[in-house]
Amino acid sequence: MSGHSKWASIKHKKGAADAKRGRLFTKLIREITVAAKEGGGSPETNPRLRTAISRANDANMPKDNIEKAIKKGTGELPGVSYESHAFEGYGPGGVALIVEVLTDNKNRTSAEIRNIFSKRGANMGGAGSVAWIFNSKGYILIDKMQIGEDELFSVAIDSGAEDVKVSDKNYEVFTDPKDFEKVKAAFDKKGIKWETAELTKFPSSTVKLAGNDAKQLLALIEALEEHDDVQKVYANFDIPDEVLEELAQEI
Repeated sequence: MSGHSKWASIKHKKGAADAKRGRLFTKLIREITVAAKEGGGSPETNPRLRTAISRANDANMPKDNIEKAIKKGTGELPGVSYESHAFEGYGPGGVALIVEVLTDNKNRTSAEIRNIFSKRGANMGGAGSVAWIFNSKGYILIDKMQIGEDELFSVAIDSGAEDVKVSDKNYEVFTDPKDFEKVKAAFDKKGIKWETAELTKFPSSTVKLAGNDAKQLLALIEALEEHDDVQKVYANFDIPDEVLEELAQEI
């Protein structure tokens, strides 16, 4: 499993995601609003909105919240205008980072993100400085206890997945972004529950970390993800599972 996905999965299992449900809802509402503004309010014809609504449903967001966010995006209700931006840079140990935000004030957010980088031993770079390291993919993580390998491969490949990786405890299913919803729907139809299902970015190379560098990097990612404007953080770190488990107790 990729380092960042592994870290997110560990935090989710420990309940950290639930503890931050209010912040998660805020981020999801922004994504739904922007998706509706840019592509219209119909999830059938707007893939970005369809994915955002799916994430909101997975997080048990009330239907009323979703509908209001869509109407704010389409202009049926008044609302703040948000814009998408990405900041890039390098963290402790030379790890590459991409920080995606939705903000109503780019200058303010840029200054605040730069401040988080600086306080946590990281440096922001220019546009394109690390983006070349990452590729966009659909990603679905499934516990191996649910289903046999042959059946899993059959459902994944038949529905359009690009690749499946098998580890001791999980299956990792990778898709082209445009096929993500179709593959996810195929698992849902078969009653196969997933632990993580998201559109994300995967690095073409990783940086191995341990010790203080690992702790500083994860603290940086946590600080970035706690910022209200930050939607997603991508990083190309590789930290051993046992170290991630240990640090999850501290951060």
